[in-house]
Amino acid sequence: MAYPLSTKKRIRQAEKQNLRNRHYKSLVKTEIKKFLATDTKEAGEKVLQKVYSLVDKVSRKGILHKNRAAGIKSRLSRHLNKMA
Repeated sequence: MAYPLSTKKRIRQAEKQNLRNRHYKSLVKTEIKKFLATDTKEAGEKVLQKVYSLVDKVSRKGILHKNRAAGIKSRLSRHLNKMA
């Protein structure tokens, strides 16, 4: 199908943005898994700070909705509080 130049550019930009967004979402998921794998509260607190920072960064970029980011942080903090 024939696309105008502006449409072709939009397609190229959308592909780049999609790759970038998937990269950041994958980073967040990986860090969450690392946090959930910790067994002590002290180790969990260190990892949790990194997760919080990353979630906030991704939320600022608009990749995660701010309410989704807040929900993730809330869920992880509840998990940390349950640790002995």
